[in-house]
Amino acid sequence: MFGNQNMQQMMKQVKKMQENVETEQAQIAQSEYVGHAPEDTVIATFTGDRVLKDLRFAAGVVDADDPDTLADMTIAAVNDALQKIDADSSKRLGQYMPNMPF
Repeated sequence: MFGNQNMQQMMKQVKKMQENVETEQAQIAQSEYVGHAPEDTVIATFTGDRVLKDLRFAAGVVDADDPDTLADMTIAAVNDALQKIDADSSKRLGQYMPNMPF
């Protein structure tokens, strides 16, 4: 009987941890993450579930003769935002599941 009580207590703890993880995941999904290219030439805003919400270009950054620079700056801003999502997810969820990639 003593072992059964330990198992029930452990199952309660697992259920509570699962609820906490689900709450954190929902909060991450509702959060916004903003990525910046150098000198804020491009700014990308994502939700935590990796949906692009906004993409802004600084005045003068769009040059018809140099589309490659615009592409590079856009990629930099998008990658910056996605890295912020990953870092926040690892920080918030890592406390429940250490050593797990998010």
